[in-house]
Amino acid sequence: MNFDRLTMKELSFSEALSLYENASLEELRNMADAARYSHIPQKRVSWQIDRNVNITNACISGCRFCNFHCKPKEKEKIFVTTLDQYRTKIVEMRSLGGDQLLLQGGLHPDLDIDYYETLFRELKKIEPSLKLNALGPPEIAFISRISGISCEETLRRLYDAGLDSLPGAGAEILSDRVRKIISPGKPTAAQWCSVMEIAHKMGIGTTATMVYGHVETMEERIAHLFTIRDLQSRKPEGTSGFRAFISWPMQLKGTRLAAMMEERGLQLPRIAYGWSEKEEFLRTIAISRIVLHNITHIQASWLTVGIETGKKALHYGADDMGSIMIEENVVSAAGVSNTITAEGMHQAIREAGFEPWLRRQDYSPVDPSKLRNQLIS
Repeated sequence: MNFDRLTMKELSFSEALSLYENASLEELRNMADAARYSHIPQKRVSWQIDRNVNITNACISGCRFCNFHCKPKEKEKIFVTTLDQYRTKIVEMRSLGGDQLLLQGGLHPDLDIDYYETLFRELKKIEPSLKLNALGPPEIAFISRISGISCEETLRRLYDAGLDSLPGAGAEILSDRVRKIISPGKPTAAQWCSVMEIAHKMGIGTTATMVYGHVETMEERIAHLFTIRDLQSRKPEGTSGFRAFISWPMQLKGTRLAAMMEERGLQLPRIAYGWSEKEEFLRTIAISRIVLHNITHIQASWLTVGIETGKKALHYGADDMGSIMIEENVVSAAGVSNTITAEGMHQAIREAGFEPWLRRQDYSPVDPSKLRNQLIS
């Protein structure tokens, strides 16, 4: 296949799969880099200051890759973040220049729509300018079910209570075969898509994600991208739909999923192709940029692969470095401990040959002069 002829048109499934599996890393880089500059002509890379707060660690989804959650019956291990704790976290975040909480939690059987409405309103009282990028499709679907209301009403009530945007949490791989193995208690792929489509129709901005490198096939990875692309194509005109796409390799260390894969003799998909983890990440960033022609921003998720590989991804189609991650609990529970300061983020982007710009969740710029001098050099 002549890969040079694929750059300027919407790829078919077979073309995308062949490109991902067979193109050289250099070919992928060149194509993805060209696609990136067609979206964002400037040599600029965005980043963000926010805080990831877990609402609770109680969860009934039974995800085999998660070391963080507790079953609801494990009463002595369960926590639900208190308003006083939120207040402290918000003050700390604001002191570092952030204005947004990424709120995620488990599927807690006792936390229904009334709980989240009250929580969101109380958080906005603590800090009226606070942005809430909160929950995700599995949580929305679960809250809807235990509250006896539709997903549309759930989103409407949460939006009225202060929800600003919806993260792409819980997508993993949008294949029910895969989901039955790795997260048997989570909503189906169709339910994840349905929540996102409702949010888009309501004008709520979202992001899309993919967590790869476990029991999925290469075909399922590409199918995931096409599902996201098709969803984005149906967003109402004048709305953002998916503002960005974010992918990262699943962290398996010490998880039940790793033990299950070893027991069944399952190899990581990249092993069959002779790819290193770094090459697999760069290939995935590149094919995401090429396939997702209708999503403006592609994020390099440095948290799981490290800042050096994150910098490299900026030449493979990514234009965003995400957050400095003031707080993170779930990925770190699987053995990942990458961190970076605001100064470090600025330096990393410049070292990669780009000009950094600080953004909000909606990709509007933040004036860096309003931050403390020690944050931005």
